[in-house]
Amino acid sequence: MSYIHPTAVVDQGAQIGTGTKVWHFCHLMAGCEIGQDCILGQNVFVASGVKLGNQVKVQNNVSLYTGVDCADGVFIGPSAVFTNVLNPRATIERKDEYRPTPVGEGATIGANATIICGHRIGTYAMIGAGSVVTKDVLPYALVYGNPALQHGWVSGAGERLKFVDNKATCPRSGQAYRLENGSVRPV
Repeated sequence: MSYIHPTAVVDQGAQIGTGTKVWHFCHLMAGCEIGQDCILGQNVFVASGVKLGNQVKVQNNVSLYTGVDCADGVFIGPSAVFTNVLNPRATIERKDEYRPTPVGEGATIGANATIICGHRIGTYAMIGAGSVVTKDVLPYALVYGNPALQHGWVSGAGERLKFVDNKATCPRSGQAYRLENGSVRPV
């Protein structure tokens, strides 16, 4: 069974998976799909067409606009921002220009990060707090800054990977990783 706080507004036609918690002052529009065991912190907005996988955590004050599609286990930090149009104007309707922003399984988006629409966030990528993402982020990449640049690699457990001879081991999980052709994969 899901929990929906009495101050939350859930439009008819919004889909919410079992075990999901929707906290204070959230608004879920018709046509959004929220998976099982998700947590939506206070003041989260979810637009029509947004999809969240299972066990996604969205912290306070995040707006998820049409085009955002999060796989399982994604973490979105407080006040992170997603856009869905590259050149918005108040007087010009651009709903036919929304760009998709897929967020891969297990990815983390830090507090106050801004994700410019149309860019893919890779599986288990980690985006530092306050970053501005202006291009695709590779799986397992650690990026931060404005604009966000890659500063290394992280494991599925979110630990920094240190490669020696293109091999690394997560200090938390013991999972081995290999760096090949500019990308990381677990082995």
